[in-house]
Amino acid sequence: MKIKFGNVVENIVTRKEFPLKKAQKVLKNKTVAVLGYGIQGPAQALNMRDNGINVIVGQRKGKGPNSSWNRAVKDGWVPGKTLFSIEEAAEKGDVIMLLTSDGSVGEVWKKIEKFVTAGKALYFSHGFAYVYNKLTGVKPSVGVDVIMVAPKGSGTNVRRNFLNGAGINSSYAVARDATGKAMDLTLAIGIAIGSGYLFPTTFEKEVTSDLVGERGILMGALCGVMEAQYYTLRANGHSPSEAFNETCEELTQSLARLVDENGMDWMYSNCSQTAQHGALKWRPIFRKVTEPVFKRLYASTKKMQEAREVIRDTGRADYKEFMAKKLQDMHDSEMWKAGEAVRSLRPREKAKANAATAAGVQGRKVTK
Repeated sequence: MKIKFGNVVENIVTRKEFPLKKAQKVLKNKTVAVLGYGIQGPAQALNMRDNGINVIVGQRKGKGPNSSWNRAVKDGWVPGKTLFSIEEAAEKGDVIMLLTSDGSVGEVWKKIEKFVTAGKALYFSHGFAYVYNKLTGVKPSVGVDVIMVAPKGSGTNVRRNFLNGAGINSSYAVARDATGKAMDLTLAIGIAIGSGYLFPTTFEKEVTSDLVGERGILMGALCGVMEAQYYTLRANGHSPSEAFNETCEELTQSLARLVDENGMDWMYSNCSQTAQHGALKWRPIFRKVTEPVFKRLYASTKKMQEAREVIRDTGRADYKEFMAKKLQDMHDSEMWKAGEAVRSLRPREKAKANAATAAGVQGRKVTK
């Protein structure tokens, strides 16, 4: 389907054009091996299983009840039948979905490379491992299809949106079509994992936009700007409750929903004239001061500096402790403690609905 985005026309693939029945037909005689049961792995594996695809999971055994292996067991994957070591799953799979973390993908590749043979497909949900192969070593042999479907959201939302029927938008790309069937396979998987619609990209464009987006407006910039406003208000005598509501709560619980419905201009038109006037005045000012930062971020990404740092830092022996401390520091900051208190004051019925949704995301056993 051709859709016009401003002056640009893109080919978008919808569920209507590529229905689930067609996806099931394409994948009918294939075993899809999902390697890694961390962030994207559980959601994509569970969604495909619920859609009738023959899926197995590859995950190393971990210690403790909260290990990814035990999480997979709780989600209904059976050791020796649908749950295997990473190496055994790669050997059994016709489509090998490499969904391990970017920092560990190089080591995982060394273990599975011999099983990624001609006629098989190597699937990614991020261009990192393949584009930065000088850093990761991921260089599949001739005869292997190299494909990607990249959901535009966390694994939690990939699963959550699947369960509520909405789906999540995904980009897709074929880097190598060795079998002549790679495109149909890519779209079939995109539909099977529950994509709302699919839009084309390349591995290189996906990894660049993804790294910029995560470090920028989606996470890094958003949190940084929120903190700047919150602590400015606090420094000028505003209470934690007032500062948090004006910075975060109104954004997430009201304004972002209006943007989601009909766009930023529609959100502006549904706010007071005072808010409209101020936003229109300060919008270009914020753009002017932040655009140089985004240009610096984009350049750092293109030079592979961001990728090098990901591999360097996530490869630290103490990385989990290192990251846990950083996240704990964020959690313990006044701003997010205020947020914790504000969330506790939301209506109970809403809190119950959120809890039920979160529980459903963990997985469900399908009976046939």
